[in-house]
Amino acid sequence: MATTAAHRRKSATNSSDGGVSAWEDDPLSGLPPIARPQPKILGSPLGLKISGPAPPAGTYPKGTPNFRYWTAADALARVVAFWVQVLPAKTTWEPGAPLAVLLDEGDDLNAYYDRKALNFFHHQSGSTTVYSGESPDVVCHECGHAILDAIKPQLFDVASSEVAAFHESFADISAILSAIQLPTVRAAVLGETGPNLYRSSRLSRLAEQLGWAIRQIRPELVDPDCLRNAVNAFFYRDPQTLPPSAPAVQLSSEPHSFSRVFTGAFYEALAGMLAVEAGDQAPTPDQFEQVSIEAGQLLIDAITGAPVVPEFMSQVAGHVIQAETQRYKGKYASALKSAFLRHGVLSLDAMNTLAAAPMAFAVGVSGPVGQEVPTQISLATGRYGLTVSLCRRALGSRTGSSGFRRPSFRAGSNRRRRTCS
Repeated sequence: MATTAAHRRKSATNSSDGGVSAWEDDPLSGLPPIARPQPKILGSPLGLKISGPAPPAGTYPKGTPNFRYWTAADALARVVAFWVQVLPAKTTWEPGAPLAVLLDEGDDLNAYYDRKALNFFHHQSGSTTVYSGESPDVVCHECGHAILDAIKPQLFDVASSEVAAFHESFADISAILSAIQLPTVRAAVLGETGPNLYRSSRLSRLAEQLGWAIRQIRPELVDPDCLRNAVNAFFYRDPQTLPPSAPAVQLSSEPHSFSRVFTGAFYEALAGMLAVEAGDQAPTPDQFEQVSIEAGQLLIDAITGAPVVPEFMSQVAGHVIQAETQRYKGKYASALKSAFLRHGVLSLDAMNTLAAAPMAFAVGVSGPVGQEVPTQISLATGRYGLTVSLCRRALGSRTGSSGFRRPSFRAGSNRRRRTCS
C-alpha cells in the first residue's frame, strides 16, 4: 500500500528536540539554508553514524564544519526517511547498521560508497573549497548507492557496464526524490516549471557545486550548469557500441554517462505521473509529494522483481509498468510507457510483448514467479561513488593515498566503488 502524503509529513522528520540550519538543496542551487528539526540518524536497521562527535544543535554560519555536519545529517535523515517507507520490511545495510559516514577523508574531488562507509572529501578550486559532503545532492546520491545495495546486493559485483550505470542512475534518482520531500523545494520547483515538470530546473540539475569545481579544470566533462541533468534527450544504445568515454554532450559506456538514459526516462515518467495526478489543474505541492512516493515505490517494486541480466534497464522498466498495473490499475501506464519509449529503454516490440503476455509479477516479492536470476560474475571487493574516471581526467593521474583509481569491471578486480560524478 502506498504511503499517503499526510503520513509522510508526520513521520519523515525522524528528529528529536532542537533545531539546526542546513542547505535544502545543493549549495549552488540558488536556494538558501533553512531551519530544520534536529535530525536523528541512529537507532534503526538503516541507521547511520557520522564519524566524530556531533556538535550541539544550532544555527551555524555557512562554511563552518558544524554547518556542514548538520547539513549532511539532515540530508541523510531525509533520504533514509523517504526510502524506508517503500522498502521491503526489515531492510538493512549490506555491511550492517549503523553505516559509517566519513565527511572529510582528505583532498579529492570525490565521494563514494564502498560497503564500509559513505566517504566524502574536499578540494580547493580557486579561492573556493568544495566539500562534497556539504551538498544534499551528493549525500543523497551516495546514500542511494547504499540503499540499492541493501535491496539488490548482487548488483554490486556484476561485471556489466549497464548494471553499473543503473546503480548510478538510482543514486541520482535518490537525490531527486529526496529533495522533493522538502516543502520549500516542491514550492520552488513548481514555481519554476509550472505545469510541465519535465523542464530543466533546480531539481533536475544535480550537484551544481561539484560540477562547477570540475568545470574549472575540464569543462567538457560536465554539464554547463551542473554535474548531470535529469532532463536530457539521451536515447538508449547498446553500451558495447559506445565509446568508453566522451564529452558530457555525448553518450558513452562509462557508467555515469550512460546512467543518464534511465535517469532521463524516470524523470520524464515522474513528470507524466504528476500531470496525470493534477489533471486539468496546476499541480499542487501535495500532489508532487504523493507522486514522488508512488514513483519511488514502483521503482523499488521493479528492482526487487527484475532479474540481473546485461539489459537490466529494460528489465526494470518492464517491471515498473507491471508494478503500476498491480498498484494503480493503469492510472499512470501511458505516462510510464511514453517516457521509457522516448528514451529507448523499452521498444515498441517490448511494449507489445508486455501487453500480450504480462509477466507473472507480485508486488513485494523478490523476483518474477518462476524466473531464476542468472549466475553473476563475482568481484573481490568494491566501491561506488563520484565518477572516478571523470575526476581522474579532470585532476590528472595522481598516485598516493588520495589518488584516484579508475573503477574496473574485470573479474578479480579489488578496486571498485560507486561514485557520484
